[in-house]
Amino acid sequence: MPPGLSIRFVTRQDYGQWRRLWDGYNAFYGRSGPTALSSEITRMTWSRFFDAYEPVHALVAESSSQLLGLTHYLFHRSTISIAPVCYLQDLFTGESARGQGVGRALINAVYEQAKLAGSNRVYWQTQETNHTAMQLYDKLAERSGFLVYRKLF
Repeated sequence: MPPGLSIRFVTRQDYGQWRRLWDGYNAFYGRSGPTALSSEITRMTWSRFFDAYEPVHALVAESSSQLLGLTHYLFHRSTISIAPVCYLQDLFTGESARGQGVGRALINAVYEQAKLAGSNRVYWQTQETNHTAMQLYDKLAERSGFLVYRKLF
């Protein structure tokens, strides 16, 4: 982990900085302007991090009181495992902090949280054009070979 970097759970006081990263993450995936997520989704996402009955969690990377990155992950049941499975849903590093080990530190922190929860697997997906991120992912995990299908309603 880079010197001075800490990974911790998000707190309510982080909202402004988290929101800046969240908006950057959504813009990266084309969810801005007319295709932006509704404010209701953002409010609900934020509230889930602080609801003990929700399986959704958020970690942030911080240095000198500045949030540099975020990750959101959740635990779910599986038909092929008794232990919960961990899905790393969102990972984003602010542009000025990229290439400094922030993404790696966040992924490793999710691995630790998964182990603490008794999970034996963490998985995630990315767009096939996200080559920069995939260079890191290929060092930290193996590609499953599965393709994602979806139907939107």
